[in-house]
Amino acid sequence: MGRVTSRRRVVRLVDDAATARPDTLAVEEPLEIRVRGRSLAVTMRTPGDDFDLAAGFLVSEGVVRSPSDIASIRYCAGATADGGNTYNVLDVGLGDGVAPPDPSIERNFYTTSSCGLCGKASLDAVRTTATWQVAADPIRLDPRTITEFPAKLRAAQRVFDRTGGLHAAGLFDDKGNLLCLREDVGRHNAVDKVVGWATRTGRLPLTSTVLMVSGRASFELVQKAVMAGIPVLTAVSAPSSLAGDLAEEMGVTLVGFLRGTSMNVYTGGHRLGVTQGPVSP
Repeated sequence: MGRVTSRRRVVRLVDDAATARPDTLAVEEPLEIRVRGRSLAVTMRTPGDDFDLAAGFLVSEGVVRSPSDIASIRYCAGATADGGNTYNVLDVGLGDGVAPPDPSIERNFYTTSSCGLCGKASLDAVRTTATWQVAADPIRLDPRTITEFPAKLRAAQRVFDRTGGLHAAGLFDDKGNLLCLREDVGRHNAVDKVVGWATRTGRLPLTSTVLMVSGRASFELVQKAVMAGIPVLTAVSAPSSLAGDLAEEMGVTLVGFLRGTSMNVYTGGHRLGVTQGPVSP
């Protein structure tokens, strides 16, 4: 298994004084995800929880919906010229009767925070592939419970303490208990690792849970929440316009700028006991 941190010599400048010292950086390496031996995607990630990452990615793409859909996940030996194992190539075996990924989602390039779609086509794609209807989820939350999530997330980030360079995704229950936390250089990877953990432990759909992310809320993160059956997504920073559109379309409660005792509720305010009136011109 690869390292999650590395050391590099830096020069620190404070006013006019320069001091040489070592610094700890978060590791970023490519992970190639194969399905039945065929390459599906390459994502830049922080090594660790790679099996969860692969499983969560396949849930997000609508390929996998339960633990039985995955027959095996293994690192591919012989990934280097000398036959060694880089631990940067995974192959996922699918269960009997599970259809392989549609060729249209093959991504033989580095994945980013963009899903590769835009506008109405993106919304339609999620609507037609989502397995669970999160709009009907009965979860109700005290806003004061949500305001505790950033501090709980930060307190559980072990690698961030050493590097300051990782995103985090945390899954909470409706009482505010942290169920799972994952870190990664990519927001989308951290969420995939959480969803993959839930998939491999038989917890899908993630009814009456809240997903908290350390950065902004992009369209892709709302998509991943919908595909995992998560009804509430909260973020420290802002959502994108398309994230708001998808959240409203699918019945997700979307909260942004969650800092201290304040937050912006963009959609699904009924779950927090608030109503959203018309926007002022």
